[in-house]
Amino acid sequence: MQPTRRTITAAVATTALTLSLAACGGGADEGSNDDNDSSGEAGGEQITLTVATFNEFGYEELLTEYESLHDNITVEHVKADTADNARDALRNSLGADSGAADIEAIEIDWLVEFMQYPDKFADLADPAVEGRWQDWKVDAATTEDGKLIGYGTDNGPQAICYRADLFEEAGLPTDRDEVAALLEGDWQHYFDVGKDFVAASDAAWFDSANATWQGMINQVEVAYQDESGEIIATTNPEVKELYDAVLTAAVDDELSAGLGQWSADWNDGFQQSSFATMLCPGWMLGVVEGAAEGVEGWDVANVFPGGGGNWGGSYLTVPAQGDHVEEAQALATWLTDPEQQIKAFEAKGTFPSQVEALESETLLASTNAFFNDAPTGEIFVDRANAITFQPHKGPDYFSINTALQDALTRVDVDGTDDAATSWDKFVADVEALG
Repeated sequence: MQPTRRTITAAVATTALTLSLAACGGGADEGSNDDNDSSGEAGGEQITLTVATFNEFGYEELLTEYESLHDNITVEHVKADTADNARDALRNSLGADSGAADIEAIEIDWLVEFMQYPDKFADLADPAVEGRWQDWKVDAATTEDGKLIGYGTDNGPQAICYRADLFEEAGLPTDRDEVAALLEGDWQHYFDVGKDFVAASDAAWFDSANATWQGMINQVEVAYQDESGEIIATTNPEVKELYDAVLTAAVDDELSAGLGQWSADWNDGFQQSSFATMLCPGWMLGVVEGAAEGVEGWDVANVFPGGGGNWGGSYLTVPAQGDHVEEAQALATWLTDPEQQIKAFEAKGTFPSQVEALESETLLASTNAFFNDAPTGEIFVDRANAITFQPHKGPDYFSINTALQDALTRVDVDGTDDAATSWDKFVADVEALG
């Protein structure tokens, strides 16, 4: 799942929050579970487990199912309105050593930030789950001394969602295989096709520069911080080149609808047919279906500019401060079982990260009625196989990327700056992070 855009004020405040969290780190019982019974039974004791998520995890029916399997357990689902708010709530709870849910979802872009405080989380390492996930998914949540902080939920292999009806009106092909062939190529090719589209349509080509940025930056192997932790975001030529490219397309070529992702205007844009294409990791399908309820014409093409790319994906963690760490781990184990992840994919399009799930006939045969019965299982398995590497993301990744998205928004959405002046503000914002 992907976090929403934040203001740089909130991003800079992360530094102060980090100091506060570090000051009260340690001392908590890690709640490791050497004999994890997946039943989650606690000797018949009636308990309530809280599960905190954001965006769409596809857990609503699963949590009800878990309750039906465990007479002594009630599960409360705490769903934040934005991923940003979920992140802030978790930071505050860990800093105060109280108030966290029994299970807390963490998005991949801010996982590294929380990995700095391993004593705040239970060690979820367990022979029962070894080999369940792709290696890179496990490695990202494992500390240097072997502590496993989180169980992987979904990944975010990306395709392109598009409005077939708007394509038809603009004289472009509408069949998803033909659209995939049309869009095959690099980012500049994607933008060039967009120029042809906007010349023949009243709609924009994509929703916003900051949304498109997510796909572009996740194809850069080392973008904002190098392996030593040094911030290179403002001096990395790849970052500046992509920044200039997306803003040229968005503003100069008028390909963007200028709708800040997750905003009310962005949601309205789906209903008003404001744009024809958007980047679609698997988890975005549920978001689009909800925002575009009643709108016909959406489809998914098995293609992505520049090849493969992963946007988002999350983990379930168990804060050590909880009263039911063992039972929470059992629930997290069950929720991230391949069988449950297939159900979550069918519910909301959250693409599984489990090795066994990727080979599931159920997954490969999955279709999505809202997207013109697109074979979404097959498409996203192909998109996952197109990913050749995972970008390096340092502890400051989230704050730096937020500052960059703010820079894009000032130009594309707010119209308060040109590309050059907004870049200068981005540089100042990154320097302020220390």
